[in-house]
Amino acid sequence: MTLPDFLTRDSNGDIRVPGHRIGLYHVLYYYNEGYSAEMLVSQFPDLSLALIHKIIAFYLENRQEVDAYLTAYQEDLTQQRNANPRRVPPIAELRRRLEEMQRAKAP
Repeated sequence: MTLPDFLTRDSNGDIRVPGHRIGLYHVLYYYNEGYSAEMLVSQFPDLSLALIHKIIAFYLENRQEVDAYLTAYQEDLTQQRNANPRRVPPIAELRRRLEEMQRAKAP
């Protein structure tokens, strides 16, 4: 996929907005969730409305290739999450621990 000058591919293969940590995946994730360009600006205030429109236009003009990239990106995220189990215990476990600590402190 040939990228326009307002997008770049980093050393990991991620497509980002140059000078930002904001990735194409992140902008399009919200766009595909129904966010308008104006709503995306509120989500990513460092990006101009004009740039958001350019990103959306790029997506719409290259939808098949970009969708393939987004799918691969999501699969990679899923693999990373599966490889790294939750470090924070579920809320029920945290409540149990709190109750246990409170009982231990009770006179």
